[in-house]
Amino acid sequence: MSRRGVLALGAAGIVGGVYPTAVSALGLTDRSRFGAAEPAPDTGGGTPEPEEPGEPAEEAPSLEHPRLIGDGSTADTGPQPHQPEARRLAAGERPPQFVVVSWDGAGALDDGLFDRFRGVAGDIGASMTFFLSGLYLLPEARRDRYEPPRNPRGASDIGYLSDAHIRDTLGQLRAAWLEGHEVGTHFNGHFLGGDGSVAHWSADDWRSEIAQAKAFVTEWRTNTGFADDVPPLPFDYERELTGGRTPGLMGQEALLPVAAELGWRYDASSPGGLQQWPAQREGLWDLPLQSLPFPGHGFEVLSMDYSMLANQSGDTTQGDPARFDTWREEARGALMGGFERAYTSNRAPLFVGNHFEQWNGGVYMDAVEEALREMAGRDEVRFVSFRQLCDWLDAQDPGVLANLRALGVGQAPPGGWEAVVTA
Repeated sequence: MSRRGVLALGAAGIVGGVYPTAVSALGLTDRSRFGAAEPAPDTGGGTPEPEEPGEPAEEAPSLEHPRLIGDGSTADTGPQPHQPEARRLAAGERPPQFVVVSWDGAGALDDGLFDRFRGVAGDIGASMTFFLSGLYLLPEARRDRYEPPRNPRGASDIGYLSDAHIRDTLGQLRAAWLEGHEVGTHFNGHFLGGDGSVAHWSADDWRSEIAQAKAFVTEWRTNTGFADDVPPLPFDYERELTGGRTPGLMGQEALLPVAAELGWRYDASSPGGLQQWPAQREGLWDLPLQSLPFPGHGFEVLSMDYSMLANQSGDTTQGDPARFDTWREEARGALMGGFERAYTSNRAPLFVGNHFEQWNGGVYMDAVEEALREMAGRDEVRFVSFRQLCDWLDAQDPGVLANLRALGVGQAPPGGWEAVVTA
């Protein structure tokens, strides 16, 4: 029986769950590099009247003058650097080919993968989304502070990190945000089996899980006892957190109303989406992992490393080394096949999901890096975070978005882009 679309992400102990920026004539520009300061208003010359003395104006928060939040775990440092400006498409203009790369768990271990892919992002001018598991900032000695819905206190189906790895994770998250990447959530305990599975959670369960995920990020200094040599995360997580991906892509139906209550902008938990332009559900952008052509298999595979693994080596994360080269090329081929299909037709955004892992000798990490570097060599490609994609979608004319959504998988506009992107 085929294992296509397999998503049983749940192997214990696997971190992250089991499972140049160009000036764009095509929709995105980087304000930090290409914005110009507004000229001072012309007051007609003359000497302005001196202002009456009063209370000094409060200094706007910045990296040099952060406004600490709560116990100092996080801080408002002003607008995030390196954010692109969304622009509405002009009539007849072809959309960019967006590629959204995301990482589930986002914990930093000794494998150096978090740092490696921040480096890849820098090389190709990419922004990415890091879905942080809140427990990765909670020491195991304080695990009793986690009350998972429908599971025992302190329980988790993923491991807790050592203090050294928590420090490393904080450093990677801080650097990533300052580079322009997004920090979303992968929630906490990653429960996939039995009665306590996230598949069975209620809206109240999700409210509790989200509140705790936020607390583990905003109170890591209290929970860890780390001294001031560890700087705060440079963002207000209440503002930063605008979307996530559920463990195992389960439980979205109950989550969506809660996410809408919280003012989130998107959810990335739908499995097996088609390569078409996204729509909204419950007022949120529904941004699914997608089915991609899978070379050598005769069927399509989900755009995530774990699904590829499950269709290659089954239930083991370390299969036959003699197959590693073949599996790497199949994984790279799936990503490039999906990219080519969209790039040459409807230009639907490509969504790629990963974990920081070394499954099957690290072939999936090598495959995604090779594919991203190849995509970066094409014109009109934009690597954005989920939040940045939402900014662009929200800036478009609703009628144009409806026309884009009407294009099927692999379907180019029958009358050209002039018939789709109207004035």
